[in-house]
Amino acid sequence: MPVKNLIKSSVLAVGLLMAGSVSLAQAQDIQAEQVVIAHRGASGYLPEHTLPAKALAYGMGADYIEQDVVLSKDGVPVVLHDIHLDTTTDVARKFPDRKRDDGRYYVIDFTLAELKSLTVTERFKADSGKQVYENRFPGDFAMFEIPTLEEEIKLIQGLNHSTGRDVGIYPEIKDPAFHRGEGLDIAKTVISVLEKWGYNNPNSNSFVQCFDWAETQRIRNELHYQGKLVQLLGENRWGAPAGTDYDYLKSGEGIVEMAKVVDGIGPWLPQVISGLGENGKATMTPTLIAAQRAQLLVHPYTLRADQLPKWAGDMNIALTAIFDDAGINGIFTDFPDQVVQFLARNPAS
Repeated sequence: MPVKNLIKSSVLAVGLLMAGSVSLAQAQDIQAEQVVIAHRGASGYLPEHTLPAKALAYGMGADYIEQDVVLSKDGVPVVLHDIHLDTTTDVARKFPDRKRDDGRYYVIDFTLAELKSLTVTERFKADSGKQVYENRFPGDFAMFEIPTLEEEIKLIQGLNHSTGRDVGIYPEIKDPAFHRGEGLDIAKTVISVLEKWGYNNPNSNSFVQCFDWAETQRIRNELHYQGKLVQLLGENRWGAPAGTDYDYLKSGEGIVEMAKVVDGIGPWLPQVISGLGENGKATMTPTLIAAQRAQLLVHPYTLRADQLPKWAGDMNIALTAIFDDAGINGIFTDFPDQVVQFLARNPAS
């Protein structure tokens, strides 16, 4: 993490402390590093979760690079955002008869060798074929394949070796209940890979994240994973995993419960900043205030330059609200270069 970003937050903490705005404990919380998390890689520029998108994010200066992980039929962790294949690959053309009754193509129905035969493209709508973000990398120029989790770890650790940097990984355990229903334990499989590669203790430069609160607790308490954990927060209306109540987790009581298990939370950005007040500063939600009081790291998702919050006229406004006003520790973004540049231009408040 660039020292200037730590200096920036330290100056902010000292200033607020002197002004009597925060307690000593809160000031210490504000001193946490501000990190840039490449959401699925530099996915604003190259197709998500491809190795070139990860290499570009690394070159842009991201502090962490995210990996969404699902399992192949033969139990190999691969990096894809979805348990389905039909919105980011050419699976429908190459394997037209392999869809399930619901019309979807599932990663878990294909071996690693079959997955490697697919071509990854920019995300598109399965029904129309229309690209979701029209101004991103053209779908017609597809030339990418699905990486395994270990391939991506090798890429990042190899670049760390050759550059002298220490960029971290940020894997997400995707839909553990679905995998369990298919006879595979995705959390146990992924944790074994992470431990093999040294991401196995609180000092490891990694975070493991999951939307399923029961599974997050299992990772810590049953699988005894010692690395850093983050509980992702969604909305119940999106279809929460069984046993996960996001309304409760967002409450003060829920925050306190999570703090016993995890090192941080990964909320949807509107769950921590509701907009800008009359003074032009970020309006912090009760969830954010409770998380900071509980000394949890806060890493919201997802800031996109081509899909900004309604209250943000541009990236600078959004990033000022996130880092300067709200004191948030890090942000998931499709455009890591723009966040790195903002933090470099704003070394102190």
